Amino acid sequence: MDTPHARRTDADGVLTITLTRDDKLNAVSPQMLEVLFQAVDDLGEREDLQVLLVTGEGRYFTAGIDMATMGGASTTGSRGEFKGTLFRRRYRRLHDFFDRLEASEKPIVLAAQGPCLGLGVEMGASCDFRLASDTACFGLPEVANLAMIPGSGGISRLARLVGPHWTSWLAIAGEAITAQDARMMGFVHAVYPVAEFARRAQAFAAKLAALPPETLGVAKLSLRAAAYTDRASARDFDRLANTLLVTSREHAERMRVFAERAAKRKPTG
Repeated sequence: MDTPHARRTDADGVLTITLTRDDKLNAVSPQMLEVLFQAVDDLGEREDLQVLLVTGEGRYFTAGIDMATMGGASTTGSRGEFKGTLFRRRYRRLHDFFDRLEASEKPIVLAAQGPCLGLGVEMGASCDFRLASDTACFGLPEVANLAMIPGSGGISRLARLVGPHWTSWLAIAGEAITAQDARMMGFVHAVYPVAEFARRAQAFAAKLAALPPETLGVAKLSLRAAAYTDRASARDFDRLANTLLVTSREHAERMRVFAERAAKRKPTG
C-alpha cells in the first residue's frame, strides 16, 4: 500500500516504510498513518515479515504532525465549535497505534536520516531501536509552538527512556539536540554517516530479521516483564521462557551449528 506520502517495500523479512513527502518536510498526514497502520497489521500477521523499518527521504525524517490535515479542523462540529469527544477519539487512535508498536513481538526500527521533530520523536519512543544519521537532530516544539504538550508519548514514554532530566530539556524547554547528544542521553542507539545511512540502517534491520523469530519474540516479552514487574517476577519469567526455548527446533539447530564450529576449532594431534 503506497501513497504519494509514503512508500512501502517488503524484502528479505524486512518491511520498510519510507516517508516521501519532502515538499511538506515529511509532516505526518492521515495517508502516512494509514500506511503505517497497515504495516503494523501485516507485521503481526505475516510470518515472512520479521522487522519493520520506518525511515524517510528528503530534508527531514519528519517535521511532526501535519496540523493542516490532522489538527483542530478535524475536531470541530458543524457550527465550528470545538468537540472534545472528536479530539479524544482521534488522539486515542494515535495512542493505540503507538501502544501496538511498543507491544509488537517483532522488532521495530526508526531510522531518522534527517531532523526528527514532534510526532517523530514520539513514534521513536515507541520503537525498539532508533538510528540516526550524523546530520539528524531531535526536538519536541509543542509547548512553544502550539501551547500544548507532546501528549502522544513525548513526555510519558520519553521519560521512561531517558529520565525526567532530559525529557524536561526536550519537552518543556523545547531544546533541540543533535544525533550525537541523542545517543549520549540514551535515546538513539547508533549514529551513522549520512552517506552510509540508508545502507547501514537496512543492514541492521536485515541482521534482526535473521535472528530466530520465536526467540526474538520471547526476548521482547521478557524485556517488558523486566521493565514493568518486580525483579523476582522478571527472573521467574526468564527461567520459564528459557525452559520453553531450549526445547525448540531453533535452539537445537543453533546448538548443532555451535558444536560443529567448536569441533573445527579444536586442535588435533
